[in-house]
Amino acid sequence: MSVLVIAEHDHASLKGATLNTITAGIACGGEVHVLVAGHQSSAAAQQAAAVSGVAKVLHAEDASLAHQLAENVAALVVSIAKNYSHILFPATANGKNAAPRVAALLDVAQLSDITKVLAADTFERPIYAGNAIATVQSADPIKVITVRTTGFDAAPASGGSAAVEALGGAGDSGKSAYVGSELAKSDRPELTAAKIIVSGGRALGSSDKFGEVLTPLADKLGAALGASRAAVDAGYAPNDWQVGQTGKIVAPQLYVACGISGAIQHLAGMKDSKVIVAINKDPEAPIFSVADFGLEADLFAAVPELVKSL
Repeated sequence: MSVLVIAEHDHASLKGATLNTITAGIACGGEVHVLVAGHQSSAAAQQAAAVSGVAKVLHAEDASLAHQLAENVAALVVSIAKNYSHILFPATANGKNAAPRVAALLDVAQLSDITKVLAADTFERPIYAGNAIATVQSADPIKVITVRTTGFDAAPASGGSAAVEALGGAGDSGKSAYVGSELAKSDRPELTAAKIIVSGGRALGSSDKFGEVLTPLADKLGAALGASRAAVDAGYAPNDWQVGQTGKIVAPQLYVACGISGAIQHLAGMKDSKVIVAINKDPEAPIFSVADFGLEADLFAAVPELVKSL
């Protein structure tokens, strides 16, 4: 049987999460097919066809998929599910919205947030905020899985030559409707795709200090800005900057944590970063236990000095 990967895309191009999910699909065994469900999304389908390891691209082009509403995507996936042994979604907001619906409609158990494929029916996933790793085995005929993308390398975006097969949309379910979006515009890299992230905690004290202290460092490094949940809850940073168990899971090349104590919920979202730099005046801060480089200092003095020296 084949493996189906549900592509994350913006109609014009694939999101990086799709490439990591394709790698997980290859590890499951069998041919990897990619479903690109959207509207005016032929460019994304062609990109998927070029990814190394992809055998076929299913391109569903329908106005009902323009906003990728979970009900419509789930109905489409279920209509072709019998052809696949595994159905993989990236563990993104979209993936985690649609996957449970697919699992429920197929009457199977969902396997969430896998980080490793041990066998076609056996997987690893973190539990207890990443403090333990569970090995789970599924006997379901169709395995519906969400993939923690930081656990898998990205598949090469070129080198493939898969066929693109047109697929009709399942139509509008009528159960939900797109009303509108309020999107934060930024020239910075998207948090989950950034190679460098500068994050701040509650120690910054205000949203003004977030901008005054961290923005120059992020500008110098070409980094995305992140925040701890405490900083977000205090109103110092917007919700979409939150890194952690209840925020975004990231694994950049460089993660700079400024004034973040390192509560377990935050560590769960960033401890897979390649290099972690922590700046904190508390020598007992848990963040130092995972940091590759630690600076025990007042961030209000240390960060501006760092910016000057870059």
